[in-house]
Amino acid sequence: MGEILYGVFVAPFRDMAGSPAFLAEVVIGGVFAGLLYSLVALGFVLIFKASGVFNFAQGVMVLFAALTLVGLLERGLPVVVALVLTALVMVALAFAIERAVLRPLVNQEHIILFMATIGLNFFLEGFGEMVWGANVKKLDVGIPDRTFVMAGIQVNQLELFAAVTAAVLVAVLAVFFHGTRIGRALRAVADDHEAALSIGIPLKTIWVIVWSVAGIVAMVAGIMWGAKSGVQFSLSLIALKALPVLILGGFTSVPGAIAGGLIVGVGEKLGEVYWGPLVGGAIENWFAYVVALAFLLFRPQGLFGEKIIERV
Repeated sequence: MGEILYGVFVAPFRDMAGSPAFLAEVVIGGVFAGLLYSLVALGFVLIFKASGVFNFAQGVMVLFAALTLVGLLERGLPVVVALVLTALVMVALAFAIERAVLRPLVNQEHIILFMATIGLNFFLEGFGEMVWGANVKKLDVGIPDRTFVMAGIQVNQLELFAAVTAAVLVAVLAVFFHGTRIGRALRAVADDHEAALSIGIPLKTIWVIVWSVAGIVAMVAGIMWGAKSGVQFSLSLIALKALPVLILGGFTSVPGAIAGGLIVGVGEKLGEVYWGPLVGGAIENWFAYVVALAFLLFRPQGLFGEKIIERV
């Protein structure tokens, strides 16, 4: 029994200390995966901050954006033109969602809006398959997927590009939410729809803006995921991994989405590489959910979320 416990709990730390360069490569790979989780989670945070509703369709929006981009590229359009047209498609999708889904449900219970996003999820998945097909597609937008050695550590150029892109996107969103009138209006709408309407905040316009921004974020996430692993319908399952990220970071926090993604990404990679062989592997499949469960038990508002106190 003692040897088994030693193998499970001590041997991984010994392996980490024995090969610091390999450990650094595992951590960098985890950071890359975590940033991609964070990009998806950012879309959830944006819509939740504006409407107080968990958008179940965000993962499919990532898939839909990637399918649209690769479909346009397959038809011979230049990369820049395809990117612009994909962004316009996501903005048009935001207008359609506001007109067909959100506008009829203004001031309804949050559970009703949540169920509407579930319906939207299945509609977009089926519509994307009908228009672009269900085959796995390779996405090449000119980002090199090669590795180079820096200080004895192998670094992937695509992962580095994704990290820089995510950092810039987070910085822009932080300024957008806290330094602009639209950002303040978004927070007011999230607090109380009726109160926001009473002081002249155009709810319909705010929802179109926030869904458009969430669509652009979904497009960036879809590009990164698609360039790394191909565009396939399993991309929509990213939403399931983004949910633990939100629980860790807090549903209303942009920095929380980044922190939660990094915790999940780095944690699951370290667990899979160093503990996986000792416990049968597949740690990546359940690590995020176990950590999220622990947070729900001891800190349900997440690392950066606000604790909600209701007076009775």
